[in-house]
Amino acid sequence: MHVTGSSVLLDSTIVIHHFRRNDEVTKKLFSSGPLFLPSVVVGELYHGAYKSNQPEKNLELLANFLLLTTVLPVDVATSNYYGQIKAALAKAGNLIPENDIWIAALAREYQLPIATRDKHFELVPGITVLYW
Repeated sequence: MHVTGSSVLLDSTIVIHHFRRNDEVTKKLFSSGPLFLPSVVVGELYHGAYKSNQPEKNLELLANFLLLTTVLPVDVATSNYYGQIKAALAKAGNLIPENDIWIAALAREYQLPIATRDKHFELVPGITVLYW
C-alpha cells in the first residue's frame, strides 16, 4: 500500500464532526491527501448509526463516506504494535480506551498521522496527532 505524506488516519471523532456538518473539519478532510479509516473506527461508526434515531439515513451517510476512504484492517503486524503500545501505556500508568490503542497501532504500522479530537492520543509514543 502506498501512503503519501499528506495521507491521514481518521478517528471517529473527526468523521462524526464531518457528519454533523462541522465546516472546519469537512474543509480539512477534503484538502487532505488520501483518507484512511481503521476497521475499528468503521465498527464504531456502524454502532453509532444503528443506535441513532435515524439509522437508515446514517447508514447511507456512512456508506457514502466509506467510498471516499481506504479501510485498514487489523492484522498480525497491527497486533504486535498494539501489544507494544498497550505495554508502554500500562508501564507509564496511562490507560486509554481499547479501540484507541488499536487505532494508534495502525497509525504506527502505516506511519500515518491520526486526525482526532481526543487528547489521550498524546500519551502514545511514536505517533503524530493532528487536532482538527
